[in-house]
Amino acid sequence: MTGRVALIAAVTLAVALDSPARPAVAAEAAPLALEEVLSSVTRRYPPLLAALIERDIADGRLQNARGAFDLSLFSKVYGNPAGYYQYGTLDLGVEQFTGLWGSTIFGGYRLTFGDVLPEYYWNRTQEAGEPRVGFSVPLLRDGAIDRRRANLSKAELDRALADPVIARQRMDFIRAGTVGYFNWLAAGQRWQLAESLLRIAAERTDGLERQAQAGLIAPIVLTDNRRLVVAREIGVVQARRRFEGAALALSLFLRTEGDEPLVASRARLPADFPAIEPVDPDRVESDVDRALARRPEIDRLQLALEKLEVDRRLVRNQLQPNLDAAVTVSQDFGEKIYFDKSDLEVQAGVEFKVPVQRSEAKGRLAEVEGQIAQLSNEQRFARDRIRTEVLDAFSAVLAAHEQIRQTRLNAELAVELQSAEEERFRKGAIDLLALQLREQAAFDAQTLAVDALAEYFRALADYRLATAAALAES
Repeated sequence: MTGRVALIAAVTLAVALDSPARPAVAAEAAPLALEEVLSSVTRRYPPLLAALIERDIADGRLQNARGAFDLSLFSKVYGNPAGYYQYGTLDLGVEQFTGLWGSTIFGGYRLTFGDVLPEYYWNRTQEAGEPRVGFSVPLLRDGAIDRRRANLSKAELDRALADPVIARQRMDFIRAGTVGYFNWLAAGQRWQLAESLLRIAAERTDGLERQAQAGLIAPIVLTDNRRLVVAREIGVVQARRRFEGAALALSLFLRTEGDEPLVASRARLPADFPAIEPVDPDRVESDVDRALARRPEIDRLQLALEKLEVDRRLVRNQLQPNLDAAVTVSQDFGEKIYFDKSDLEVQAGVEFKVPVQRSEAKGRLAEVEGQIAQLSNEQRFARDRIRTEVLDAFSAVLAAHEQIRQTRLNAELAVELQSAEEERFRKGAIDLLALQLREQAAFDAQTLAVDALAEYFRALADYRLATAAALAES
């Protein structure tokens, strides 16, 4: 029977290695540690790498918003090639939006050529042309803030928002990789227990065959043990399949140097779970405080509120009337074609404009203030939710820690009863059913102990997620 089990395992391994569609299978025999999995997650996990690109996207949006402050160049040539006056105008210039109270500075050069123009042509120049400089500034609307500066501020906040979004995904992926690792480790140990249970029944077969041939036991006892071997072989196949599924799930997080999924083989199973950390019930309140300080959701909501505050400032500014001032200084050079035009000219002006209803700005203001109220409530609730998550996760860790103690004791007692029943069986008390029940009870108790360990480390992963412990270690 032992040879039959080995044959099943060999066939399974051959199929796994021959299938071209399967991920790479780890050939190393060194035990797989959780640190290796988490290192792979942080360096090679494709969804995390995709999340990191969010920073590049935000940088692109920020550069796009800064484009509103780019220096602008312009040139124009226009005139009357036919008509009573035949002339042309060349106009070149630069314009720079400074962002200082919405002001814009500009400079340029203008030259008119052709017929001598009458005095009502205000843009005529002397022979060598007219350099000019000036500035314009909004005194009310668009002074403290305008759409260009608002877009830049929001783009900068979007760039800052990328960090808590990435941090949250990193935490989730580390937690998922940790759970995948301990699911794989627990499945491997359950497979080993199933094989051990099968081995006990298979090794008993030879002795029962000799006893049946000698007439010491009824043939039905041998038949019952053979049935037990087959049933336990089925259990081994099921346990092996669960291990393979767990290894494939883990391979999404454990990757090769070529960024391909790596299936951790049974040869890489550690001898046991990591050591259990002591649980200090007094630490939970300080962990709640640390979670409130670390959790990226708090930062994300605060930055989102700041974006809405920028919108509110912009809309309130747009409710004001336009009152714009501008000053231009120009200096003509060359032969004085026009004696009514001075060499140095200063032009100044103020423009006032106000929309009467201002419905668009009022409606937008009501919308933004409603969004701020929504987000403020969400921010307050987020703190309550984080506190609840930490307390619930800590409760799960405490319960799992207690279950480990209980399941270990349960397993020890079940194995002790199994050993006593085996001793009775060796001394001639042929009660195979009682022995089978003891063996199954010991197997179930040991499996529960493995499950309790896996549950503890899963609960610990949830607790580390709730307290954002991974961010403190990065």
